[in-house]
Amino acid sequence: MKLRQLLTACAFTVLSAMPAAAQSWTADNGNGTFTNPLFYDEFSDPDILRVGDDYYLAGTTMHAVPGLVILHSKDLVNWENVAYCFDRFDFTDDRFALRNRQEIYGQGIWAPCIRYANGQFYVFSNINGKGLQCYTARDIRGPWEHHNMQGNIYDLGVLFDDDGKIYAIHGYGTVKSTELKPDMSGPVDGSERVIIPEGNGVGEGHHMYKIDGTYYLISTDYSPNGRTLCSRSKSIWGPYETRVITADETYGYHAARLTQVPRGTRPRIGTDGTKFQLGPLDQDATACTNAHQGGIVQYGDGSWWALFMQDFHSIGRTVCLMPITWKDGWPMVGLEGNLGRAPRTWFKPGEAPSCAPYQRSDNFDAPRLGRIWQWNHNPDDRMWSLRKGRLRLQTMPAEQLMWARNTLTQRVIGPRSIATVELSVKGLKDGDVAGLGNINVPCSWIGIVKDADGSMTLRCFEQLTNDTVTVPVDLVDGKIWLRSIGDYDHDQAQYAYSTDGQTFHTLGRMMPLSYQLITFQGSRHALFAFNVNGKNGGYAEFDDFTVEEPCADRGRNIPYGKTFRIINKATGRPAVCLPHGVLYDSHADDRSERTQFQLVDRGKGLVSIKCLDGRYIKVYGEGLPGDVRFTADAADAEVFLWQDYLDHDFMLLSLRNHRYIGKSPTTGSPYSMDFPGADPARRNGAVLQWEEQ
Repeated sequence: MKLRQLLTACAFTVLSAMPAAAQSWTADNGNGTFTNPLFYDEFSDPDILRVGDDYYLAGTTMHAVPGLVILHSKDLVNWENVAYCFDRFDFTDDRFALRNRQEIYGQGIWAPCIRYANGQFYVFSNINGKGLQCYTARDIRGPWEHHNMQGNIYDLGVLFDDDGKIYAIHGYGTVKSTELKPDMSGPVDGSERVIIPEGNGVGEGHHMYKIDGTYYLISTDYSPNGRTLCSRSKSIWGPYETRVITADETYGYHAARLTQVPRGTRPRIGTDGTKFQLGPLDQDATACTNAHQGGIVQYGDGSWWALFMQDFHSIGRTVCLMPITWKDGWPMVGLEGNLGRAPRTWFKPGEAPSCAPYQRSDNFDAPRLGRIWQWNHNPDDRMWSLRKGRLRLQTMPAEQLMWARNTLTQRVIGPRSIATVELSVKGLKDGDVAGLGNINVPCSWIGIVKDADGSMTLRCFEQLTNDTVTVPVDLVDGKIWLRSIGDYDHDQAQYAYSTDGQTFHTLGRMMPLSYQLITFQGSRHALFAFNVNGKNGGYAEFDDFTVEEPCADRGRNIPYGKTFRIINKATGRPAVCLPHGVLYDSHADDRSERTQFQLVDRGKGLVSIKCLDGRYIKVYGEGLPGDVRFTADAADAEVFLWQDYLDHDFMLLSLRNHRYIGKSPTTGSPYSMDFPGADPARRNGAVLQWEEQ
């Protein structure tokens, strides 16, 4: 997508002045339904906990601090960030603080398990090289006590059993159970036992539950393709039987390109000049990016839900809320008639005020940083401050952005967003570099460089191509405004700048973005300042960091009151109501009355479809090809739940069989209502697009 298309895609002009506040993505549609993802930013390895009428979600934070994020909800749809388990890593090793060219990118703390027992909260996780960690608190907001349990236990599920024993379930393929000491001082010596042997197709990322006397273990396997499984037994020790409970649910999202680093590269994050490549893109492959790894929970009304992560391109992994249907004693993801798949839009399990989990914009006027912010590795607290309504970063030696200490970061948010910050460079000294960047492998940034002669230049750097664009700038009062324009659903971003805070100019190309398994994170905004001359330098000051989300307001995504054509994404052809009585497709230029449609609003996202010739879509029988026909009676029209896929893409979900309207792009059959869902490329015939007439 070209820049102009990006800027106008949501009727939003990015190169002119923008309001300081904008609505942030929330899954709540305001009509009793929600649309996945719950948050359009990274939240990987989610684990869910219910305590009374409160729900808590814990997630991975890797090398960023504060660490182990915890969100709170009353309805599983609207969430608020209420805590982190720790402010900084308790370890003094250089690698936790980016000292002496040592780092823990993607190897910090990950895959937490949150539990409540004995009147307190427990969060278990692993720190690479340090073993199993546990954090406990009486109040979810803290203070939290750290227990270094050590032991080679990771990606675990923890069960507080009825007999008072505590079991950690861990391992890939060969699944093991290890008893933990009640005081969290470590594993019980000699207690490790294999409970599921290799050869049963079981994966990792374990979540263990005891439900009505039966042990249920949720795990995720990625070999040879991603899927989520459930194993059950009447005994913690087995034997276990295993079923796949969801597979191939990608919500129409294919994997992002993976960064490829040349074999033998040192350091492993590369350097400026490393010949990074972006791997091949297979839009049709489910791969391991489908909904997987997460927890299940019973809502207060008795319904069950899964909260699994789903790869959303270069954003990284985020969370989707999926209804569960119990079938023959198995917690199957999805709905009767379409088990294993789940709707993107569904009915909320409860009622709570609509809210986003974070306040992303920050004017730095408060005495503390907003909860959205994290440091890249442990910061040096002597070298940063909040003063006079600005964030001051004092520069320390670094050869490039990924080694810059005291870099402040927050996750990017999709599907599109624009982050802008005001930068004051009066305090920079020789060799200082300060600006706005993207912490990733490869990285990129835009910023001001101060040279030995005292001059300042604006530079845009892209590590993927090792490309630098430099322009002279005349700064008024030492200020410049820097901007990152992101189209994360299409894995691309571009930088821009302004010398007056009003008119912005792009710099550098529209850069491709990737996901990668080095930092194990998606794209992240970064406020940075460092010195390339190997010494402490001056300082940079940041103010008014704003995040604009032009697509967050989805109120106009459903074309109520409009006349539109329905274009099949697989063929590019419009749907036509044949006089013969079936729904078929026509040539691309057909704009006859029988290709024109309108919606009948049935409330709560439910709609009926009316052709402009007066007929309404009605589905007969099982929904096989040819069963999508018509009725003249509005009261007899089929009712569908609209599935919003953004950018005019949608699907129509039947409430009768929980399958979707669609047309095969290859068989020549008319429309049917028997599609299980979207494929990763959205070209299996189930994803449609509305085109206003």
